[in-house]
Amino acid sequence: MSNKDTALAKPVKIGKRTATNRFVIQPMECADSSPSGGFSARSIERYKNLFEGDAGVIVFESITMQYDSRARNAQLSIQPKDKENIKEWEKFIKDMKKINTKPLLIVQLNHSGEVSGSQFSKRVCVKPLYGFGGEVIDEDYVDKTIDLFVESSKLLYDLGADGVDLKFCHGYFGSQVLRPYNDRKWKYGGPWENRSRFAFDMVERVRKLVNDDSFIVGSKVSMWEGFPGGQGTAGPDTGVIDLKESIALCKGLEERGANFILESTGNPSVTMELHMPERGKPDDVYLHFTMAKTIKDNVGPDMVVMGGAYSVLNNGKNFLRAVQPEWNSLFHWGNYNIEHGYTDMVALGRQSLADPKLPAKYLNDKEDEIKWCTACDKCVELLIRQENVGCTTYNKPYTELIRKVREEKGKLRFKVTAED
Repeated sequence: MSNKDTALAKPVKIGKRTATNRFVIQPMECADSSPSGGFSARSIERYKNLFEGDAGVIVFESITMQYDSRARNAQLSIQPKDKENIKEWEKFIKDMKKINTKPLLIVQLNHSGEVSGSQFSKRVCVKPLYGFGGEVIDEDYVDKTIDLFVESSKLLYDLGADGVDLKFCHGYFGSQVLRPYNDRKWKYGGPWENRSRFAFDMVERVRKLVNDDSFIVGSKVSMWEGFPGGQGTAGPDTGVIDLKESIALCKGLEERGANFILESTGNPSVTMELHMPERGKPDDVYLHFTMAKTIKDNVGPDMVVMGGAYSVLNNGKNFLRAVQPEWNSLFHWGNYNIEHGYTDMVALGRQSLADPKLPAKYLNDKEDEIKWCTACDKCVELLIRQENVGCTTYNKPYTELIRKVREEKGKLRFKVTAED
């Protein structure tokens, strides 16, 4: 059977739009913006390769809307009041659509909050988390942050993007407001009704301002952050898993007009291995399968679920045990999970850095040409070190960069902390 006849090759409707296949490119920050937060030659080349790769959906990496609080020193940004920045975005979107009109371009909007880089920007928080913290913000700050998400969504619509991903995951600002740990007595804290207001009001306002139901709106969600009081826990001071609020978030977003949920688990600053399963412990991928199915079981048939964490599976050269060889691959589990209704789409992160053209190669039965991610996580090390990010296995400039950085700074103790 040709790969063109498999579940991964089938189109799927996302709202009023159609993705031509079931591959999604994850929003992968690569810290390679220009000094002003615009596009560099490296960032443009990355997306050129991704558009040539023919995935059904490309989720543009996490971009900041407030340059005074950001996670990466060289983070791409959208600045609604900066005419030059807007011109860059307009040109970028037009240029990418000329390369390939088929992929749907969804842009992830984000505020870093307490995980902003303190060396070059300001940390803010809704309630200081041990090891993180920052200036405690008030309700007016949150209101203005919602305004930024809404205005930036409308700007991206006007510039030709196909949709937005409002980021409510991975310990960033959305997580900080939504998690049970935020038990402050204020408009956006305490009971779920208060904390969820941040996300629900935002989606309603984006829908109202854009007023075009062909524009895709959705969110990447951490179903369980993996520490006491995080998203997906039973209360502000317990580590017990309780997905009730995570499910309520997904259902509430759907009720307010969202079209997709990009599933995730973990928090890269605290529980990296849950977020992206490690080569030595690939079994965490089953947790992501389960979370995607949990979302599917609780939303309507029109809500598209994009499952994550597939990169660690590669072509079967991993450390999964008790799995027969013919099952042990990204393509097997991707097709299996779609066929069984556990997910609608398969999202690729680290694998998209190793080979941005994997979807095209798969769809054209050229699997033998694929450059497989080895889950070495040197790309993650570069990100932690605030360096330009790329695949150090297959892309020579990044191979040389990781060697140079290690010579100058020493090998990273591979544990993410708030100051890394």
